Amino acid sequence: MPERMTRDFDILVHHHDGDAALARLKEAGYQVASELSIPGYMLNAPDGTEIDLLLIPFEWLDDALQPDRTDAAGYPVLGLPYLVLMKMETSRPQDLGDLSRMLGLAEEDDLEQVRAAVSRYMPDAAEDLESLIYLGRLEMGEI
Repeated sequence: MPERMTRDFDILVHHHDGDAALARLKEAGYQVASELSIPGYMLNAPDGTEIDLLLIPFEWLDDALQPDRTDAAGYPVLGLPYLVLMKMETSRPQDLGDLSRMLGLAEEDDLEQVRAAVSRYMPDAAEDLESLIYLGRLEMGEI
């Protein structure tokens, strides 16, 4: 998807590991700034960096947290199917906009992986997914 400038860094953990993750971040000098609209906290690092600690209860999380995907800096990242699932689960307006752009630019092979993940974990959302793909392609000038 086109890059979107954000001021924070997201850390995704199992909801049952949330207390331990929060405690470790506090021990490292991070301070809780606020709770998030989805389960989790916004924290400020000692250097001022904003961190979103996302406490995720979804059944697909074990599959998503496999260490096989990294970004250009070497940090682990969610694969597209799981990023789509997470954004569909949270359904905040920004997430829906992100979804249409990500899906509108995705290759067909990637879309098939997304469709399989949605079919497995959120079968009632399959029609919504197809609508988001269509809208994203329309927005990106692919249609």
